Amino acid sequence: MTAAVGAALGRLFGGLISPTVGWIAAGVAAANGLLSGWRRIYAWRNRDGALAFVLDSTWGVVMVAAALLSHGWAAVRRTAQNEASLSTRQNRHVYRRGAQLQPGYTLTLGNVISGAGNVDEPRRRRLITDHEGVHVWQARWFGPFYPIVYALWGLGGSVAGVVVWLRGGRSKPLGAVMQSIAYYSNPFEWWAYSRDAYWPPSGAVGAGWKKPAARPLADVRAKRARH
Repeated sequence: MTAAVGAALGRLFGGLISPTVGWIAAGVAAANGLLSGWRRIYAWRNRDGALAFVLDSTWGVVMVAAALLSHGWAAVRRTAQNEASLSTRQNRHVYRRGAQLQPGYTLTLGNVISGAGNVDEPRRRRLITDHEGVHVWQARWFGPFYPIVYALWGLGGSVAGVVVWLRGGRSKPLGAVMQSIAYYSNPFEWWAYSRDAYWPPSGAVGAGWKKPAARPLADVRAKRARH
């Protein structure tokens, strides 16, 4: 049922662009619906679950297509290990291993978080819920603009990092300056690190935003618990 409804939503949304795009979107949304329904990731009993499903099948379908690549890699490797405790009814897929750009780092594509690592450790678990989980929703809210803005900021930030390094007298490592501007200062990362109560990050070297972008999610949950 999740696959069928997802396909219908994807076809309707993509069809606004062209018939071909409509069928492609339908295929992606159907595949996502099949996997997500099978693993029961959507929290249907609250509005976030329904909203996540609709966005994944429509506006966020581009990043969901990328997420299918993570699923594919996990299937090929067979050691990715789906982490049900962070996935079931939590509107996301989480793999302990799976696709990674660097060993030890997580990779979030659409509604799939790979390389979660040892989530039995409280700090690592919070990284998934309070940082990577934010990226999952960013991909939904910003849809096709999310990867475009992220990539353009990375490219522009790398160039800006070289300029800052040259003007700053080369007192800090070039790589660290470029990373601070291209990665840590990326608005999407600034937002996620802030939600994780980890701003500024230890790897930043001073170039970038001075204050957090938002309240930590831990504070938000604590306030709700008091009420």
